[in-house]
Amino acid sequence: MTATAWTVRALHQLWPSLGEKVKFAALAELPTPVSSLAPLAEALGRRGSQVYEKRDDLTSPVYGGNKVRTLEVLMADALAQGSTHLYSTGAYGSNHAAAAALHAPRVGLVPGIVVYPQPHSPSALENLEVILSRRPRPPVLDLPHWSALLFGMWLQAERSRRRGERATIMVPGGAIPLGALGYVSAALELALQIDERVLPAPRTVMLAAGSNCTTAGLLLGLSLAARRGIGFSKVPLLAAVRVTPWPVTSRVRILSLAARTGHLLERLSGESSFTVPRRELGRNLRILGQYLGSGYGEPTDSGREAMRLWKAHAGHDLETSYSGKSAAALVAAMRSSEFDGPLLFWSTKSSVPLPVVDPADLEWAPSRMRRWMERCRH
Repeated sequence: MTATAWTVRALHQLWPSLGEKVKFAALAELPTPVSSLAPLAEALGRRGSQVYEKRDDLTSPVYGGNKVRTLEVLMADALAQGSTHLYSTGAYGSNHAAAAALHAPRVGLVPGIVVYPQPHSPSALENLEVILSRRPRPPVLDLPHWSALLFGMWLQAERSRRRGERATIMVPGGAIPLGALGYVSAALELALQIDERVLPAPRTVMLAAGSNCTTAGLLLGLSLAARRGIGFSKVPLLAAVRVTPWPVTSRVRILSLAARTGHLLERLSGESSFTVPRRELGRNLRILGQYLGSGYGEPTDSGREAMRLWKAHAGHDLETSYSGKSAAALVAAMRSSEFDGPLLFWSTKSSVPLPVVDPADLEWAPSRMRRWMERCRH
């Protein structure tokens, strides 16, 4: 791919005037499929229930998941700004950082990371190993604690300036209005699939809420689709399952990001129809915090049960930090006497096998990272 290989997304199909204003790097293979979860529903005693899965774990054969949609917009913008380097920020096992490390070279950007330790988990270990094993070796700023992140982002900006890099430093998860446009477009993609009778319009859409970018983009995009009568006659309830704690996944943050994304679209298009009041957005958002467990990255029993059920009846793997916890919420909803379909589970964690890592490619890592990886393996 070249730096000028932009692609058309659902946002452009419905608002062609945005074609020159919002660029998407061609990272993903879209639209992602929708699968029936009928075998899972039957196993849970809900035979005949309308339950589906939006397979965003398959956004790309390079590395899938929700982060790819966000990176399509952020990488296109970084290239437009003349950046040569793209830095991800967050925890050691960040999905956003792993996605950026694998996709950035496809558009000619050098990926780097500004990260801090997190609880040990197999998926976090896999992500960090893949990031560190890239060639050439990625620039790394290893922070002692999450509280040092803002300082670390400033420090990396200074280091990049002194080295003559033209660097874009992303916030965790790319959670800014520009990044959220990837999931505004994803919601419109779903609406078009409903119009094409791929699935019935869901009453509830359920997903994991981590850095809020996916949640905010979907919340706005579903509202815009319903306003135009595409796919939906009524905005579905968006059930966001916390996988990171409050205040990161606070209601105020999600609604603020969704509203600011609408204002961005209004500025770019000149159309006031993109602005959705927070009160209206809030009517369609429910945050579920009871599946988080003891904290970010910490496994839960309900998550492990959901992972077993998914493997047996949906045919693919989930993991403990993100998809397992959000799937646990879906399992609980289906067991509830108040269950009311159709329901759509939005699968956000990549299920694409990661590249095999040679342990020799990790020996250069900072000492704190090496100790963390060693503990993680045992």
